[in-house]
Amino acid sequence: MNKTHFMRLLLATLLLGAQPLLAQTCSNSVTATAPDSRYTDNLDGTVTDNQTGLMWRQCSEGLSTTDTACDTGSAVPYTWQVALQQVQTINVTGFAGYTDWRLPNHNELTSLLENSCFSPAINTTAFPVTPAFNYWSASPHANLPGSAWYVSFNHGFVDSSNKTLAYRVRLVRGGQ
Repeated sequence: MNKTHFMRLLLATLLLGAQPLLAQTCSNSVTATAPDSRYTDNLDGTVTDNQTGLMWRQCSEGLSTTDTACDTGSAVPYTWQVALQQVQTINVTGFAGYTDWRLPNHNELTSLLENSCFSPAINTTAFPVTPAFNYWSASPHANLPGSAWYVSFNHGFVDSSNKTLAYRVRLVRGGQ
């Protein structure tokens, strides 16, 4: 492929909103905060965090598993209110035999951050194909009624944002 063709393909990919395939970057000089040993793959599309006891959907909402984890579909962005409604929709039929899925609070979602990595800042063995984007938590901002907390799995930070913006979602059960 010549350079001009490659640049056109890259530009088209970016303009169409597709996420370019970038490799996760990790530092060996930073101690892993979410190593593989912390998680148990339940082999049903869920992962249990052995440290917190929380059970997580392995795939971001919109992605699903066939032969390889999270290899079908794409991670769908939702406004905060629609994300809360998506949880109710999932719980009508359930997932992996459970009907008590929910949006995690910001502390629970922050617990998934892998501080030694970025793009994405998460354990990609336990949570494959996680886009390096923002993910909604269920936690509204106490001082800004139109805002809620989110976690950025690009560089691993927590912030609040307007609830009308569309971010990705990962569901959890247990804890609280």
